[in-house]
Amino acid sequence: MAASNYDLLVRSDTARRSTTAWLTLGLVSLVAAGVFSVLLVLARTPVVQELIPFIDFFRIALVIHVTLSVLVWLLAISAASWSLNSASDKPLWDRLSFVLAASGTAIIIVCPFVGAGDPLMNNYVPILQHPLFFSGLGLFATGVISHMGRSLLTRTRLAAKLSGTAALQAGITLSTILTGVAFIAVFASWRSLPEGMDGQIYFEFVFWAGGHVIQFSYTLLMMVAWVVLAYASGCRFELTPRLTLVFLIFLALPVITVPFLIMAHDVTSAGHRIAFTELMKYGGLSCLPLGLAVAASLWRAEKPEGEGRYLRAALASSMWLFAVGGILGFMIAGLDIVIPAHYHGATVGVTIAFMGLTYYMLPRLGFGPLPERMAVWQPWLYGGGQLLHIFGLAWSGGYGVQRKTAGVAQGLDGIGQIAGMGLMGLGGLISVIGGLLFLIVAWKSMRGQNESTR
Repeated sequence: MAASNYDLLVRSDTARRSTTAWLTLGLVSLVAAGVFSVLLVLARTPVVQELIPFIDFFRIALVIHVTLSVLVWLLAISAASWSLNSASDKPLWDRLSFVLAASGTAIIIVCPFVGAGDPLMNNYVPILQHPLFFSGLGLFATGVISHMGRSLLTRTRLAAKLSGTAALQAGITLSTILTGVAFIAVFASWRSLPEGMDGQIYFEFVFWAGGHVIQFSYTLLMMVAWVVLAYASGCRFELTPRLTLVFLIFLALPVITVPFLIMAHDVTSAGHRIAFTELMKYGGLSCLPLGLAVAASLWRAEKPEGEGRYLRAALASSMWLFAVGGILGFMIAGLDIVIPAHYHGATVGVTIAFMGLTYYMLPRLGFGPLPERMAVWQPWLYGGGQLLHIFGLAWSGGYGVQRKTAGVAQGLDGIGQIAGMGLMGLGGLISVIGGLLFLIVAWKSMRGQNESTR
């Protein structure tokens, strides 16, 4: 084992309550996203899709599913991590930030059922063109920005003697800064758009730069989670705290080019789109040094015991999915469904890392023990289903099946397309079961704490 300790610590009761609140918000968003994901999988699965009476609901369901499972879930877990990184308590500020974000999430969940429609399938943050959806999105963003500002003002400072935990806390601070840069990029893009532009192309330009930037924040937090999971599951993670911090800083460095990219190209130009695509494509390789170090520790690790079993399962599943997603990113050559195959791999890799971090944090936040066997199987089931899902998407993409379509619009007129999308549907359903197991595991742990305090 490494001499340095790479644990994340809960400093106070206020930090515990804030972390728990944001973690719970993330779990609630996944529950709601799971409901919409069932509709999405069924709407694209051959034979079954013909039996669904509300295929027109596909695009609305896709907007809400993506918003909850990508934006709300990932930012909520990010905010939970930021709560662990505070050196002082601000309970009223914490409460205000959370209430804003939770209120916005609730509005996003219910708005399709109270008349919100007119979906726009732009990238990163798809939109329902309805005041209710915009109000929910605005409230959630305001809550996250408020908590981000609080976390930066009260962040844990680096000591002269750097520990493993301090290196991870510095990485969390970097993720907070990168998220702030992403919000600034969204604002700068909005300010730069010409008057009179609207519709899908308008929101595509608004979120393009910020959407690419925030991936660095998620990846950085994923790397923090990998180190935590590797250390806690008994892997021989032998990097010094200083070198770990250097690698985390190296991962964030490509983002320093963002102001120059925004100034160099008009936000509506092809150069702007290409610049940020290349930033993520090649800048994302900055995660390799720390990622390879974690992979080496995993390769040399002995068989885990106890909680190390499910933490190790989450780590390995996350690394496999993220690697596959990254490779597929270099294979994109058009607008077919190789694109969602790529981001499903990369984003689900991050998601599984955050699931593992959730497993790690629940007992340390005062909740009960996790059901070990179920927690071990869950990452493999969820990750395995997602592998089948993205392989089916990539396979069908090779036949030219277009993204963001359902039913007959997919053009499944050959055995290759049908087989690929059938594999996608099977993998998606398995993944839904794995996602449901994650929620059951978390609920059992939280229920255990509640019962013990009665």
